[in-house]
Amino acid sequence: MIIGICGKSGAGKSTLANRLKEYYGKSTIHVEIDKIGYEVLLIDEVKKELRCSFGDTVFDNSKVDRKKLGFLVFNSHRKMKKLSDITWNYMQIKLDDIISANKDKIIVLDWILLPSTKYMNLCDKRILLDVPYEVRLKRAIKRDGITPKEFEIREKASPEYKKADFDYIIEDTDETTLERLMSAL
Repeated sequence: MIIGICGKSGAGKSTLANRLKEYYGKSTIHVEIDKIGYEVLLIDEVKKELRCSFGDTVFDNSKVDRKKLGFLVFNSHRKMKKLSDITWNYMQIKLDDIISANKDKIIVLDWILLPSTKYMNLCDKRILLDVPYEVRLKRAIKRDGITPKEFEIREKASPEYKKADFDYIIEDTDETTLERLMSAL
């Protein structure tokens, strides 16, 4: 089974994914697609394309500075698309490999952009975490050490979701709600 979890920054995607992993046990893997995105930033060909597209300002020596890159792309849909165009093919290869290697497991895909990919259609269950802005803001400030202004920039770059695309919509990630969700899956 493949379970997809979506929601904006600070919604609790990874927390829910980890709870599902605890609930279902060793037969479950949690795939944080953002981390795959970070991994592809280490590939020489990707770095070369990023340098051509965004210049040296997104680098710290030979390493991509994710914070600088994020600030740049979260402020521009055009630049965000360019970043996706550079990284997505590499990310898909890694994702396809993970899914192929774990067909006998429950795979939990956790990503804000999941609905805009082919992987949304592969999901047997789709969960949207539709947590209020204020809650997400507090979580992101604490987790990421960002300012409210930086969160607002991130928020503006976030996708809007069609609730009809999801099997479950969670507005509160309290313990009771999560227990009901896990038993329903």
